[in-house]
Amino acid sequence: MGECGTGTLGEDPVPFGTPPRKWTNVYYPFFTLREQAQGDGPRGPARGRVMTVQRSGAYAAATGVPARPGAPAGGTVGAPAPVLRDLRDRPGRSPRRLTFAAGDLVVVSGLPGSGKTTLIQRSAGGLGVDSQDTRDRFDSSTPRWLPYAVYRPLVRIAHYAGLRRALRAGGSLVVHDCGTQAWVRRWLAREAARRGRALHLVLLDVSAEVAREGQRERGRGVSSYAFARHRRAVGRLVRRAEEGRLPAGCASAVLLDRPAAGALRSVAFSG
Repeated sequence: MGECGTGTLGEDPVPFGTPPRKWTNVYYPFFTLREQAQGDGPRGPARGRVMTVQRSGAYAAATGVPARPGAPAGGTVGAPAPVLRDLRDRPGRSPRRLTFAAGDLVVVSGLPGSGKTTLIQRSAGGLGVDSQDTRDRFDSSTPRWLPYAVYRPLVRIAHYAGLRRALRAGGSLVVHDCGTQAWVRRWLAREAARRGRALHLVLLDVSAEVAREGQRERGRGVSSYAFARHRRAVGRLVRRAEEGRLPAGCASAVLLDRPAAGALRSVAFSG
């Protein structure tokens, strides 16, 4: 689904609000890409899709587009502009790899059932921290008749304790985020800043119907009340990302629809 050929391209660096412009070559810290980043598309007039060279050197890479070895992830003069890479509505042209600078943190957010756990398991290469893994461990050791609501607080405590240990180790991580816990993103942003690294948001933008179907497929649903809370929180994240207003402390955001998420095979860290 959404396989990526040798013609896959990236986004052109332009600030928010820049008028539409034509094909442009741009050098990233690791390689050169070429694409028409601005102008009308399947979703109507462009919403200021951007790609700005920044300290962390985050970029999306496609199969057959090699990274430049040894290229420094250097800083920029002045405050870096926010980075949005909108990879929705790109049938057949979605990248198979997202690569960020070593030491950076990535948080994956979206509706329950949108595919966050599937994406992390497939692409994070052992660097994922997912609350679903913690729940699965608890589920395997508790009686089947015991409702999840009874031991959910213990699952959350164990998950955040594990996340704290992983952060203290100092390496790059890909962290599951349900979308409603803004304090977790603030925590990750503070940790990234303490290291002198960056936090990046990967946001799965799927419809409520697709998310509900994903819940049915995994055999685990959420209540209508909880799902409504998630829809409001994730919808707010998507709208603000489209407007260039990223969560506090986030250096970049990547918007994925279901085909783009399905095409992604690797979230990697280099440099």
